[in-house]
Amino acid sequence: MDQPHSVDAKIYPAGEGAFLSIADMLAYFEKMGAMRVSDLHIKIGTQPAYRIDGDLVRLKGGIVTEAIAEKLIFPLLGEKNIAALRQDSTVDCSYKYGTLQFRINAFLDNDGLTAAIRALGTDIPVPEKIGFPNTAWQDIIRRKQGLCLFTGITGAGKSTTIASLIQRINENRACRIITLEDPIEYIYPQHNSMISQRELGRDVDRFAHGLRSMMREDPDVIFVGEMRDAETVSLVLTAAETGHLVFSTLHTRDVVGTLTRILDFFPTDRQDEVRNQLSLGLRYVVCQKLVPQKGGNGRIVAMEILNSNYAVANLIRKGKFEQIYSQMQVKTKDQPDERMITLERHLALLVKQDQVELLEAQKWANDLKSFNDALKSGP
Repeated sequence: MDQPHSVDAKIYPAGEGAFLSIADMLAYFEKMGAMRVSDLHIKIGTQPAYRIDGDLVRLKGGIVTEAIAEKLIFPLLGEKNIAALRQDSTVDCSYKYGTLQFRINAFLDNDGLTAAIRALGTDIPVPEKIGFPNTAWQDIIRRKQGLCLFTGITGAGKSTTIASLIQRINENRACRIITLEDPIEYIYPQHNSMISQRELGRDVDRFAHGLRSMMREDPDVIFVGEMRDAETVSLVLTAAETGHLVFSTLHTRDVVGTLTRILDFFPTDRQDEVRNQLSLGLRYVVCQKLVPQKGGNGRIVAMEILNSNYAVANLIRKGKFEQIYSQMQVKTKDQPDERMITLERHLALLVKQDQVELLEAQKWANDLKSFNDALKSGP
């Protein structure tokens, strides 16, 4: 490969006469750990910046020029993705370096070539280490059918949580698992299950097309990287109703917002039908945020969990979403038809366990009054 497209070309002036390659920059993720250093941003007109414990930290070297940007970013893309970038002004792909897998979005902005590079560990964490506040994850991996949604902002750890659960199913059950991802993030080894991973743009053009063909491929467990349109949502709900365990994600901040967002995909005259499908097929909604730990030792997950029991399913069917939060406040026992928790209660627990600062927890709460009430209540 020629030098301009080599990951080892040392072309970024890092100061004091030192030059870094993109390989050097990716190696920093390994050194610090992907839970602490989550992203690298490269943009013309400013220094590269890492996201460390949730905050952007710029390197102290030179400003990135167009030539430097190309020599840092293009080696990660390859010729096919470079051509797609030039045609569509954006491209998603993945890249493996050392022990880490990286998800890359390269795009053009007002100044030119830009990239957001996210680190994903190739070692999938076990569910016990994810940070669930209860044993809901055990219910999820035992399920044979139904929809389990994992939501949160970009970088909230949704993909890692899902990967952990799929890997446990892979280890313990002899079933057929098929994923549709954009791009593939974690690579699953073949254990007791047979796993096929398909990537948008490489193996299939759209989630909906991949889902349609998947129904003829005898899956037991399905993972759809994101529900982006009404057609995909409709197919996911149908798959959950027809005997498949389905995992998917949405970019929503809480349970009620997740249910509302699903309905918003559809016109008014279809929403009764969709609510009925949700009431029958939905099993869990897990909304999560990554919150800075006390003492600056990385981040910890805070979750809101809805278990769609009979009462919740009835509220969904009737469209009484405003009553669902109160169900999560009271149905907290460690028994199959409960195991729910609000984000505010989980944040309060993390404060009481001395894992998160009080002021930090207040920043991340969706409802400050509910957080303060949870803080005053018993453990």
